[in-house]
Amino acid sequence: MSSNSPMLWIVATPLGNPGDLSPRARAVLEEADAVLAEDTRRAGLLCARCGVTPRRFMSFHDHNEEIRLATVLAELNAGKRLALISDAGLPLVADPGYRLVRACRAAGLPVSVVPGPSAPVTALAGSGIAPQPFAFLGFLPRDRGDREKTLAPFAALGLTLVFFERKDRLAATLTVARAVLGEREVCIARELTKTHEDFVCGRLLPDGRVLDRTGQALAVDDLLGEITVVIGPPEGETVADRDAVLALIAEERKQGGSPRDVARRVQIRARGWTVKAIYAMMTTGDKP
Repeated sequence: MSSNSPMLWIVATPLGNPGDLSPRARAVLEEADAVLAEDTRRAGLLCARCGVTPRRFMSFHDHNEEIRLATVLAELNAGKRLALISDAGLPLVADPGYRLVRACRAAGLPVSVVPGPSAPVTALAGSGIAPQPFAFLGFLPRDRGDREKTLAPFAALGLTLVFFERKDRLAATLTVARAVLGEREVCIARELTKTHEDFVCGRLLPDGRVLDRTGQALAVDDLLGEITVVIGPPEGETVADRDAVLALIAEERKQGGSPRDVARRVQIRARGWTVKAIYAMMTTGDKP
């Protein structure tokens, strides 16, 4: 490409291991007139670890993306070649940049992706959980009620779910996931591609722990590092008939437990129904 041809490159960078930076990504970062980065300090350290020397950095993050659009578009229209990176992995998947790419497409400016590392796909590939179809949810909301609302629509869908979570909220999030989605396979992938990479695999427990394949309940409170969670699809049969759900409720009531506990056990067996809907049937008799 000639030096006066504009281009916005979307460049994937390593999740942790510098060796994962592709030769093409390295060349693009060094040839670009500027590298757009969420955190220019972190971007500088990343490039130093990878032995890359960009010409200059430009701050580009959630809080200034809208303001920066005009500046970036002006540089592209002037024939500049720009590279967009995130703190780690493939930009735009859970990072700023969507508005910029959309604006470039609308303006007829060329955009090209330099593919590479991506935490959601890496975690999915290493989890041993059915990979397709899957949905990536980014970071779940902080509030428990909002997390429940986010996960509820997926309770009846045969999808594997992938999302990011902070270590201090992981146990609480897994508790919510178990309550809303039922008993499912789970894999907690942490520190991907780094020295202490780890995959904690098992099944969701009601208290936020993970039941591993040896039958041991593992606490997740002490897990450190960057965390990606993979939750498998529902394993029960879809139950569309209301009478069939009522029959399951009757069966589970014999096993004891509170109405909420019974509703959760029924939901595991009655795919297609939420805990809330089953609980409503039990406590009010109204059709959900």
